[in-house]
Amino acid sequence: MFNPYVIREDFPILKRRINGYPLIYFDNAATSQKPKQVIKAIMDFYERHNANIHRAIYTLSQEATELYEEAHREVAEFINAESMEEIIFTRGTTEAINLVAYSWGLRNLENRDEVILSLMEHHSSIVPWEILSKIKKFKVKYIDVNDNGTINYGAFEDAISERTKIVCIVHVSNVTGVINDIKRITRVAHDYGALVLVDGAQSVPHMPINVKDLDIDFLAFSGHKMLAPTGIGVLYGKKEILNELEPFHGGGEMVREVSYNSATGRCTISWNTLPWKFEAGTPNICGGVGLMAAIKYLKSLGMENVKFYEHDLTKYALKRLNECPHIKVYGPEKNSTRGGIISFNVEGFNSHEVALFLDRYGIMVRSGFHCAQPFHQRLNLHSSVRASFYIYNVKEEIDRLIEVLKEVK
Repeated sequence: MFNPYVIREDFPILKRRINGYPLIYFDNAATSQKPKQVIKAIMDFYERHNANIHRAIYTLSQEATELYEEAHREVAEFINAESMEEIIFTRGTTEAINLVAYSWGLRNLENRDEVILSLMEHHSSIVPWEILSKIKKFKVKYIDVNDNGTINYGAFEDAISERTKIVCIVHVSNVTGVINDIKRITRVAHDYGALVLVDGAQSVPHMPINVKDLDIDFLAFSGHKMLAPTGIGVLYGKKEILNELEPFHGGGEMVREVSYNSATGRCTISWNTLPWKFEAGTPNICGGVGLMAAIKYLKSLGMENVKFYEHDLTKYALKRLNECPHIKVYGPEKNSTRGGIISFNVEGFNSHEVALFLDRYGIMVRSGFHCAQPFHQRLNLHSSVRASFYIYNVKEEIDRLIEVLKEVK
């Protein structure tokens, strides 16, 4: 059964005290804390199995290779991909999006083509396409959001056309927690022959994800937001699309054969099979092992349970925040359309002042633009305070947050 008080015992860092107060960690949208099961898996790898993969036949290398490949299989099962061939390990969501931009976009986008994003996107989705548009001369179009921070689906349907080649959309906003209707967006995009890349950084850790059911072409997400270490992330791609793409990085292991032709003075190269042709060089092997341990931990809790618990926690937090007339909360009022992320401001104070005040009492929140400045501009915000929840947060911590926020004045 899902018991957050039992879960908390698995996270050593939660026993810390900050400035004499119990640590309350509400910055899970930035990165999550790590359970002892993940920490132990990382230690076990380095103490017992550390070696490079796919490069030797001795015991340690074979063990490391099996663990790394098992991690790919575990991720594939977690999001219901067809096989591990559709799972590419990256450094995180950012690199996964860049991989699509340069492996697919560099070779498929031309002048007069269009790429569609929304104004709620994270900078990691905006920046690669803007950079590439200056090289390939295609147009980046931004879909407006409503005043409550939700996607304007009418504007999206008006903007898409036969020129649209790919739609890049965040699943859950890292500012307001808004959950976008990915099925609806994908259905429209595919009707126009466009691909769909979903930023799943804030969705994969918090709810069940089925890529077949969503019918998306690409999904990017990070391990460190879902209990795993930093420096490990995932790009899911449909196998038939990945087979057609050229690699983003070149180097060792991503090639099957490199042959020198003395007549031409050139080397001919053939790529490795999926997913290895996109994983050049020595990968973050231990990161993959940590990600596998994190996924097994989440599976033991049940992702439906995770979603339900965070939904209940967010509903409670919204109720408590709305009791405070000096606090303005952003995003939709309906809890059913948002995940466990709440951004707000306190009247008379900027977001950094509020965050510093909360830190004095051991409460960790994010302040600023949250790497989503256009979204803040659209909502006429200079910045905001963000509280984001995960499986180890409890209502008593929210009560303490409200208690301290009432002291800010």
